[in-house]
Amino acid sequence: MTVRFYDTKAQQLRDFVPLDPGNVTIYVCGPTVQSGPHIGHLRGALSFDILRRWLAHRYDRVTFVRNVTDIDDKVLVNATDAEPWWALAYRMELEFTHAYTAIGILPPTYEPRATASIPQMQELIQRLIAAGHAYAATSEGAAGDVYFDVRSWASYGSLTNQSLDAMEPAEVPPEPVEGPSGKRDPRDFALWKGAKPDEPTSATWDSPWGPGRPGWHIECSAMSRRYLGPEFDIHGGGLDLRFPHHENELAQSTAAGDPFARYWVHNGLVTVGGQKMSKSLFNFVLAEDVLRERDPLVVRYALAAAHYRSSLDITGTSFDEAEAAIERIRTFLHRAARALATDGDQRVEGTVPARFAAAMDDDLGVPQALAVVHETVRDGNTALDAGDRDGIVRAFAEVAIMTGILGIDPEDPKWAANTAGPEASALDALLQTMIAQRADARGAKDWASADRIRDALAAAGIALEDTPDGTHWSIDG
Repeated sequence: MTVRFYDTKAQQLRDFVPLDPGNVTIYVCGPTVQSGPHIGHLRGALSFDILRRWLAHRYDRVTFVRNVTDIDDKVLVNATDAEPWWALAYRMELEFTHAYTAIGILPPTYEPRATASIPQMQELIQRLIAAGHAYAATSEGAAGDVYFDVRSWASYGSLTNQSLDAMEPAEVPPEPVEGPSGKRDPRDFALWKGAKPDEPTSATWDSPWGPGRPGWHIECSAMSRRYLGPEFDIHGGGLDLRFPHHENELAQSTAAGDPFARYWVHNGLVTVGGQKMSKSLFNFVLAEDVLRERDPLVVRYALAAAHYRSSLDITGTSFDEAEAAIERIRTFLHRAARALATDGDQRVEGTVPARFAAAMDDDLGVPQALAVVHETVRDGNTALDAGDRDGIVRAFAEVAIMTGILGIDPEDPKWAANTAGPEASALDALLQTMIAQRADARGAKDWASADRIRDALAAAGIALEDTPDGTHWSIDG
């Protein structure tokens, strides 16, 4: 067994060797909860959900940390007199949790909020100042600000393979500020932001440098250290976080003396017409809108079907194709369960097919793994048609374990509520009436009428299967 991932820092595939094979440790940058999630957020969280599931299969235990950034410039900007920043942040956090849960993303082992780790952030800043890699601003307009000195750290830029002088300034204020910024270099980034007159006092904490709040980057360095230690296996996040966020995390943590992340894994972005989906570009599709219109299992499949590092241009066709794929899997599992019904518990213990495992081990090759799932479904249908019981059992067990690992098993009770609504019940009642009419026609040897009913259903995409215990219908995918 050799699991390997594309390491962004190394810019190549690397064999994965965890610090502790008995406990793989992962830190993923979670949402900044200034507004609700769009499907780009779901795609990112899902990528690491599948990574986590596969590593749990390979190594048994995974400690998975995904943070919540609940204090940030954008959170403060979106707050109102009627809804303070902390109330907005909590409400948006619940929206993210609801959307994640809807598509079957497992809850993290720990989900720390930034505001709960302020002492740890201050301690890290003090270490950086003591080591000569950070400084408190002395200019009047920047009182209370503390910055990381990028020129003090020769490795700055190593994550994104950039030279310092070729970089754009890491942080540009959204509005012009009066007076000097207090930075020694425009590329220096904030570790601590002194309190400003126009910001609520509830968004400030006491510190050795005066009241203020943490910078964005220091939050993740402190939380990952607090929950996983100074060195951990995998740091994950969206491709858009590589610079400046992850570059700055790496610099400040290693400059403070921590080994930090051993592997850097980034997921590709969701695009619209080839352009990154972003709240700032106003081209996003809200998660709640998609989940209102589509079965959450279909949404999960559609967002998982492309390789996690690729860009995903999501369209209505993407969801239609995912729906058809899920229906093919569901139909096979139903057919196989009926064929094996006399055996009592049909869920025979299966093993992961070697080709599925090889695909997942090779940089989480979900598209190739899904191809194995569907090939096994086809083999299972062939075995059903031939009455090959051993082939049915084998395919049934393999499909069940593969879809379970990917979180797309349509027979998982989690998804039952999405297929047993009033629309599904109404459809089943209508089809059962037509199936009974066809049975009556066949009993009366009125083959023309029986064929007309079957053909009408086939034209509507409904397949019938005649078995010794009755006729069953399915969506013909």
